[in-house]
Amino acid sequence: MKTMTTRYSGMMCFLLLLLSVLGCEQSDVPVETQSAEAMEAQLPSDRVAIPLAVRSNLGITFATVERRQIENTLRAPGRFEYLPTAARQYHLMLTGRVELLVEQFENVEVGTPLYRIDSPHWREIQQSIAAADAELKSATAELWSFEPLMAAHERHEHNLARSIGIWSDRVKKLEALQEAGGGQMTELIAAQASLADSRAELSEVHEEDAKLRASRIQTENKIDAAQSQFTLAIENAASLLDMDPKQLMETSTLNPNSLPIWRRIQTLEIQAKQQGVVESIDVTNGAWVERGSNVMTVVQPDRLRFHAFGLQSDLGILEDGLPVTIVPPAPTATGSAIPIHDTMTGTLQIGLKGNASDRTIDLYIVPDELAAWARPGVTAQAEIITESTDMSELAIPMAAVQQDGLIPVIFRRDPGNPNQAIRMEADLGMDDDRWVAVLSGLRDGDEVVLDGGFQLMLAMSGTIQKGGHFHADGTYHEGDH
Repeated sequence: MKTMTTRYSGMMCFLLLLLSVLGCEQSDVPVETQSAEAMEAQLPSDRVAIPLAVRSNLGITFATVERRQIENTLRAPGRFEYLPTAARQYHLMLTGRVELLVEQFENVEVGTPLYRIDSPHWREIQQSIAAADAELKSATAELWSFEPLMAAHERHEHNLARSIGIWSDRVKKLEALQEAGGGQMTELIAAQASLADSRAELSEVHEEDAKLRASRIQTENKIDAAQSQFTLAIENAASLLDMDPKQLMETSTLNPNSLPIWRRIQTLEIQAKQQGVVESIDVTNGAWVERGSNVMTVVQPDRLRFHAFGLQSDLGILEDGLPVTIVPPAPTATGSAIPIHDTMTGTLQIGLKGNASDRTIDLYIVPDELAAWARPGVTAQAEIITESTDMSELAIPMAAVQQDGLIPVIFRRDPGNPNQAIRMEADLGMDDDRWVAVLSGLRDGDEVVLDGGFQLMLAMSGTIQKGGHFHADGTYHEGDH
């Protein structure tokens, strides 16, 4: 039994050894990998081969050394948010049943119908307009009736004036005859009586004329009141509909005798006042909604600002108008991360108040041009240049620096052979939590490994043997095989 166990163990060891050898040989099939392995065996101990297949499997990316003002750069975290004027809420002006005409996240243009309202209150407003219109028309018709009446009074007054003139002459003649000893007293008395009657009748006409003029003034005042009531009712309706009052008074161009628009409207249709995207819909379709409720919100996605939070202790060096660069949230370029150089620029505007609990101050930046990754709520960082000088220093992303024990390590891409990386002990200076100054070992235009540097560091961290190599699948083997 012991012999069988020993044989079985030996056979398993042999099979495992065979599988490991076959696996290593199968992974060495690609021509590029084989040439890389042959080259690796002859590389110095501070270099490692990184052909295309290895870079792809390890996700290796590179960052170009650039000159930056590390010492004068202040970094502040923050997030994107809409400008106050970028969002428009559409509240219900009258209680009623709402019929939605757009979907959430739909693009709308100016004039796009958003929703309809079927409201009994609108019909009450129409009744008030109709009542004011009827009162205005009635008062206007009454005023028109004064014209012929006033004309008749003027003619009557004119005739009475002539009659009084005639009787006055008649009385004077009869009185003259009476004084001369001729004429009859009865005829004089009759003429005097007729003159008195005409004068009395003229006085009555004057009294009636005064009353008529007073009635006309009252009617004119009534017209003014009715006109004001009608105008206010129309303006109230126009305000609710967000239309021009003159437009509500228009009739059909095909039939001038048709009803005006305010009378023909059965349901209220609300249209978009600015282009944008329907961000949210706060009611259900067909629901009875109370007046003042928000139906939907339309936003303009391209109208964003960056809201950062700076330390109150930095207020001594912060001021409006400083140049700012907004950088992506991830400091690398691996996988689907936003490229490290996909940035936005703008100028700083300091908020009016700070936060006493966090001891921060609000900072705002409106980007000159939005990047594709800018969205409300997306976090990022603002790089604020507090003092612009001609002095700049070579810098690399801090993510490119690996820590091998107590030694900071970077991998410089060989300028003479892009398929090789050179391991270097980093001679670092100041940093701003994202970029770090390099005091020696690099020059303008050099590239350093950004993503994948940790794997390279593990492979070369004092345990690598000469002739070690990466396979195309990203695994590292020591020795020739």
